[in-house]
Amino acid sequence: MSQSTIDLIRAASRLLVRELGFMGGAFAGTDLPPSAVHALIEIDASDGISARDLGGRLRLEKSSVSRMLRKLVVSGDLIEEPGEEDARTKTLTLSATGRKRVAEIHAFARAQVAGALEQLPSERHRTVLDGLRLYAEALAGRLEASSAAPQTEIVAGYRPGLVARVTEMHALYYAREAGFGQRFETVVAGGLAAFCDRLDAPVNGIWAALCDERIVGSVAIDGEDLGAGISHLRWFIVDDEMRGTGVGRRLLEAALAFSDAQRFTESHLWTFAGLHAARHLYEKNGFVLAEERLGSQWGKEVLEQRFVRRRA
Repeated sequence: MSQSTIDLIRAASRLLVRELGFMGGAFAGTDLPPSAVHALIEIDASDGISARDLGGRLRLEKSSVSRMLRKLVVSGDLIEEPGEEDARTKTLTLSATGRKRVAEIHAFARAQVAGALEQLPSERHRTVLDGLRLYAEALAGRLEASSAAPQTEIVAGYRPGLVARVTEMHALYYAREAGFGQRFETVVAGGLAAFCDRLDAPVNGIWAALCDERIVGSVAIDGEDLGAGISHLRWFIVDDEMRGTGVGRRLLEAALAFSDAQRFTESHLWTFAGLHAARHLYEKNGFVLAEERLGSQWGKEVLEQRFVRRRA
């Protein structure tokens, strides 16, 4: 590699650091230093982590981690509890205040990214994602390990077989988890097919997760059916084999980035009680439970829930 290429990458890295606010001033819309913001995000993502493991993940020395965590406990963002196996080890979790702060951090960051991507043609968005991911993994020395795992790609737009495959994933999952049957499958297939006929509208979008060209997840934003200023998050599903791999998070991030770029003031989604992992993911991304009601539109009575996310 030429010296000029290396120097250009270094210059771009410095510009990125400055524009993201690492050099001082407000960071991620908070009054916290970058290390504290990163700590809150990691604690939220880990759903309980020790101070030692957090320090290793953030590459901070023990004394720096201790001072930072003490300030976050005093501010009410963090809760320290004795570890289950060793009381001397403290388990870190977010308080209600901390969860609210992390939701605000995510909202700020998504708007920041969406604003930058708005200045690029949509076909360049994937280039940005792939480039950043490859560079970060190369810096961490993880390219060889990551390349051994199945590579999953998030792609936008309709592709052959999408309606059938997304319907199949919904039918199989919800038959097992909720006992839904033919009525549910028919509603999913019909609604999704009709939506795909409206994908030419700029406020509508659909994304698929592909692993070896096979669809293993999906999500859509319907910008027309709930009225002006409201986007409807629909057909969010991940195949069983991909659960826990981060595919669901990446799909949701793609959909919400699109929603923010389209300047929707709110995003709504309907689900039902009992899907705890999905609810946790929704709430981590700024959704709040707004309504509950009994419904039987899927062929079986369940407690339906409407979640709302308001754009910051």
